[in-house]
Amino acid sequence: MVQGHVHACFESSCQVSVMATTKRPQDECSSTDEKKKKKKKKKSEKESREEPAELCAAVEDEQVKRAVTEAWSRKTTYSHGDLELDCQPFPHCIFRNFISSQAFAENLKKELLELNFHEKSNDLYKLKQSDDLKKRTEPHIAGLRAALFGRFRSWLGEVLGVELEPTVDISCAKYEYTDVLLCHDDELEGRRVAFILYLVPPWQSSDGGTLDLYTTDSNLQPQSIVKPLVPSWNTLVLFEVSPVSFHQVSEVLSQDKCRLSLSGWFHGPSLERPPRHTVAPVQRNPHLPRDETVLLEWINPIYLDISYQEQIQENFEDSSEIQLKGFLKEEKFKEVSEALRLSQIEWKKRGPPNKRRYEAAALDSLPQCVSACWELLHSEAFFLLLSNFTGLRLHYLCPADDEENGDEEKDKKQQDDGEATGSSNEPSSADVSREKEPSTPLCCGEVRRWSHGGYTLLHDGEAARAEYALDLVLPFGCAGWQSEFGGFTCYVANEEDEELLTVYPEDNSLALVYRDKETLKFVKHVNHKSTSEPDGSSTCREFYDFSFVYYE
Repeated sequence: MVQGHVHACFESSCQVSVMATTKRPQDECSSTDEKKKKKKKKKSEKESREEPAELCAAVEDEQVKRAVTEAWSRKTTYSHGDLELDCQPFPHCIFRNFISSQAFAENLKKELLELNFHEKSNDLYKLKQSDDLKKRTEPHIAGLRAALFGRFRSWLGEVLGVELEPTVDISCAKYEYTDVLLCHDDELEGRRVAFILYLVPPWQSSDGGTLDLYTTDSNLQPQSIVKPLVPSWNTLVLFEVSPVSFHQVSEVLSQDKCRLSLSGWFHGPSLERPPRHTVAPVQRNPHLPRDETVLLEWINPIYLDISYQEQIQENFEDSSEIQLKGFLKEEKFKEVSEALRLSQIEWKKRGPPNKRRYEAAALDSLPQCVSACWELLHSEAFFLLLSNFTGLRLHYLCPADDEENGDEEKDKKQQDDGEATGSSNEPSSADVSREKEPSTPLCCGEVRRWSHGGYTLLHDGEAARAEYALDLVLPFGCAGWQSEFGGFTCYVANEEDEELLTVYPEDNSLALVYRDKETLKFVKHVNHKSTSEPDGSSTCREFYDFSFVYYE
């Protein structure tokens, strides 16, 4: 709307100037012509300021190009001078001293550091990024861009045997302490080759910030890091974007170095990809037959008071979320906390890394008190208590006379939520049948351990299977845990960056969140700050939680 207004104003001013031309004195026309000439001269001077970027000799050597072409097609290794090609775990090429002039590289770095950078943070990354550089006119930025998307694009197209498009896709990123880019494959329509040019100070693997390349399993899921590439000054790394090109930028651990890089993609026909692997959904179970004595044994008496439950339900229905502090009896909470920390529990790593990374307890290895807490959250009595807290139909004893009003309020709430998140307000036939047909309430859950490097990511499969659900998280061992460490749960609208809700881990505080089909969640990467004390000494800091999901 604003753009249309601007264009309209521009067009109307043109019309006025054309109509007035015949009434201008001759000298005024001459003056206007002179101004145009000066403007054109300035523009051409500005264009001529572009500094030409001379690239490494390997790009100009026809014999090297033929050798790289053959090695790439055969998926073998090749090296010559500052050029190194390796096809394991997927084809990638390294050019050291990529820009032949060190002075050019230094000036390029200066220009890049003067750009405006924006803080970027979501489930996948935390970093600072510039705007797109395709129209920047700084001499060295413009010169490198012309070289990359000109003759170097031609060289790369000949090596791959494909015609790469002239599309310019390039930006600058700064990774500083605790910044990270987690495991992903870069696949997006049109991307054919990814590239990164490093302009970093002397760098060691202990500084973090390595470009880590993953192997994949038979289902094309990432497995483990087999090749970490340490950034080095004036080095370009490129790799083919494919169903197996899983990589990450490991967390920067240095507190005084900046990992500056230029990165982007060359566009062309995408490689064919097989159907994506689908994982069987987590098994859901009905409640365990336990009566209210289990509640009396474990839960703070205030939360068993009927009038207080009504108040909780009112608050929950207003906001779809609530935190109940001091939820368990203090002695029970301490007992479970100590057992989680001291017992010989078998912890299993959960993956794959493009979806999640944390540890989950093997249920058959849980000590008695932890197992009893698990049974509490799985019990019939607890299902009924959750119904009283939330108004959801998680038990057949939910008051029948309130069902109709509850449905109306719920429909209205879902409609309001839909407006807030941009989702459709029209109920599908599946939703209608879901409301009408009685179903058995179910749940699934885990006991999780969170430490440095843990996270969960949003992914396509989760979005496709999204449904109405009640999330429960009950944390243990969070004393001294800071929000800046990560490890908190974020709720976001599907395909939107804006956070709807953030739930921070807090000891013995039961978090309940009701989400609709357009709402997804992730646990933010636990960063290096979680491993150090204020005095700079190292520590092994971690926390635990019970994570359950309930379905009506």
